[in-house]
Amino acid sequence: MYRLSLVPARDVFWLKGALLFDLWFDLPHRPTRDADFLGFGSMDIEALTRTVREICDTAVEDGMKFEPASITVEEIREEARYGGLRVRLVARLGNARCTVQLDVGYGDAVTPGPEEAVYPTLLNDQPAPHLRVYPRATVAAEKLEAIVSLGMANSRMKDYFDLRALAHEGVLDAGQLGDALAATFQRRKTLLPEEMPLGLSDEFAHDATKKAQWNAFLGKNQLDAPTLQEVVVEVRSFATEPFKLARQRKA
Repeated sequence: MYRLSLVPARDVFWLKGALLFDLWFDLPHRPTRDADFLGFGSMDIEALTRTVREICDTAVEDGMKFEPASITVEEIREEARYGGLRVRLVARLGNARCTVQLDVGYGDAVTPGPEEAVYPTLLNDQPAPHLRVYPRATVAAEKLEAIVSLGMANSRMKDYFDLRALAHEGVLDAGQLGDALAATFQRRKTLLPEEMPLGLSDEFAHDATKKAQWNAFLGKNQLDAPTLQEVVVEVRSFATEPFKLARQRKA
């Protein structure tokens, strides 16, 4: 991320996803295997490959070596509703080798706009990257849109975990989230629900399959959280007023 902050591409690749929670919260949030970005311009594999190669070639004295020849870019298939490209490349730190994955989405609405942030580093003597990042309102709005769109088919338990964290933080107000919901649902061509969506219902919360998915998510990531029923109640309370405000903005 520090290399990205040094090149012009920082202005057109905005950080989103799970890594933002490490920026917003002092305690570790949940593990993630990739970094997520919103990209601007056309969804072009060759153009993105050139940009990633430029980032890899940026000289930084941190011991990390990225291998431009290892870069692969492919279209993201598992979330076909929205355009996206997945980048994989090899990085080395001494004798250690790891695969880096970057997921880049295109075309989403960001309300009220990106924020400038200094991302924390693991080592105090390393310079911190200055990046453009998603605001909390859009992070929450996109997760709620997925909950509405997917309904009972939703297996994205991470969204419930993340929304509960944002609700407990208490920074995001209903008006901001209402604006972001209206913009996100319009951009994704999803109807705002007139009633509380299935994904925030008691039926969802008490479904045996959903409870098993929730417990598996917590176990796999070694996370501590209440039951799915309790979390759904909290997220529902968090989302009720913003959904109402979003509908008013659309009226």
